[in-house]
Amino acid sequence: MDETEFWEIVDSTREAAGGDPEEQTDLLVGRLLKLDPESVLDFARQFAVRYRRAYTWDLWGAAAVMLDGASDDAFDSFRSWLVSRGRRVYEGAVHEPDRLAELVPDFDPETDGEAEEFGYAADEAYEQLTGEPLPDTGDREPEEPEEPGGEVVDFEDEIALADRFPRLWERFSG
Repeated sequence: MDETEFWEIVDSTREAAGGDPEEQTDLLVGRLLKLDPESVLDFARQFAVRYRRAYTWDLWGAAAVMLDGASDDAFDSFRSWLVSRGRRVYEGAVHEPDRLAELVPDFDPETDGEAEEFGYAADEAYEQLTGEPLPDTGDREPEEPEEPGGEVVDFEDEIALADRFPRLWERFSG
């Protein structure tokens, strides 16, 4: 499975679910169950690459502004949500996290920004297809670094957050 096919699956399941992350996850599992186990494993690899690529201080800071704080677990779930939003939103946010203010115009901090289960859809599909857990893909995936990439963000410094993410700050800072 290449990147184009990966994004086609993500985008089509998001559209069919009307943007609802839980419904999208269910649709994604159903779609993956129509593939062979190796293709599901390829989907998992594609997801992992994007999930790890989103492990940056800037995206964590953006998540903190949008969600009024973001713990380690909340940021992990946010990264899954970010991938689930599709190629346009994901790529735009990775390149310029402050663009999320425009990329997700209907974002509701009470119901959006969380899609932990989406990150496990390939695991669920693979196990249903094979009766075995999704294998560790080891050296075929880049390791997530200990620390996020980029310049550290001080989540407690509102002035620094407002300067770094002016559009997000204006929209979400209450």
